[in-house]
Amino acid sequence: MMITLRGVTKTFATPAGSFAALRGIDLDIKDGEFVAVVGKSGSGKSTLLNMIAGLDRPSTGIVSVAGTPLGELGHDRLAGWRGKNVGVVFQFFQLLPTLTALENVMLPMDFSGAVPAGRREARAHELLQRVGVSDQAAKLPATLSGGQQQRVAIARALANDPPLLVADEPTGNLDSQTSAEIFALFGGLVADGKTLVVVTHERDTVSGASRTLTLADGCVA
Repeated sequence: MMITLRGVTKTFATPAGSFAALRGIDLDIKDGEFVAVVGKSGSGKSTLLNMIAGLDRPSTGIVSVAGTPLGELGHDRLAGWRGKNVGVVFQFFQLLPTLTALENVMLPMDFSGAVPAGRREARAHELLQRVGVSDQAAKLPATLSGGQQQRVAIARALANDPPLLVADEPTGNLDSQTSAEIFALFGGLVADGKTLVVVTHERDTVSGASRTLTLADGCVA
């Protein structure tokens, strides 16, 4: 299994009292699966993704990813593990505005050291070509369309060749045609051996997923 969750809960403190975002989640995702997570707003989709990516910790329960129990890692070790094992794609791209597309893709390599320094620029060019925006390498994010920015963000997520990719509403700001192109790109990555977990509200665009997981009120429906 690439991902295993057992008895995972997540409770947040709010001015109105505690809120249970996840309630006793048990989940297994195999290596090489393409899993779509769907559900209404507030159902716990993004919280679940944050557990899997090691971006947040559960209130109770066990999360194991790529053979590593995440609860056993301290903050610094968890960040280092995540940089090499998980690529994250966000809805709002999260590209650094003062860096070119190429520099944004190189950034994770600079932080993790997983790719030799002399190889990083060439690898970034290769990844931009793979996602179809190699001609935008020298441009700043503000000059790119939403679809182009998301493709750069996907290239950045692939920078350190992680076995797992997670994406939170990656097509939420894109038109239907561009959304379909992004999901086709995801399908190609899974065909190449990546494990992919995507949170989306667009059920019609996840036909390429091997499994659809529906959340409701913090539980697997």
